[in-house]
Amino acid sequence: MRRYDDFNITDASGGAALTVKIVPLANRTEIVGIQEDGTLKVRLMSAPVDGQANEELIMFLAEFFGCKPEEIEIVAGQDSRKKLISLTNVDPAEVDRLIRETVPDDPDTD
Repeated sequence: MRRYDDFNITDASGGAALTVKIVPLANRTEIVGIQEDGTLKVRLMSAPVDGQANEELIMFLAEFFGCKPEEIEIVAGQDSRKKLISLTNVDPAEVDRLIRETVPDDPDTD
C-alpha cells in the first residue's frame, strides 16, 4: 500500500470521482489503504453475487462520506473488482479530508 499522498481523486462538476478496488468476502467492511496506482482499496463482507458487493459498497461509501446512497453511482466496473465511483453533491475537499484521516500513513499497511 501507498501513503495517502498517492490517492487519486477527481474534482468534477457537482462532485467528485474516484477509483475503488473492492475485496469481497472480508471479515469486516473497511477502507484499508491506497494502491500504487492511486486506487482506494476497500474490503467488503458481501459476496460479489447479484450486486450484493456493489450495494454494500454504495451504502458504506454513503455513510463514510455523509451523503445519500442516491448520490453515489458506480460509473464503470459494475462486474469488476475495480470500479469508478461518482459522488454527486459531495465536496471533493471533504472526500480528501475524510480519506486523509482514515488511510494509515504507513505504506506497508495491508
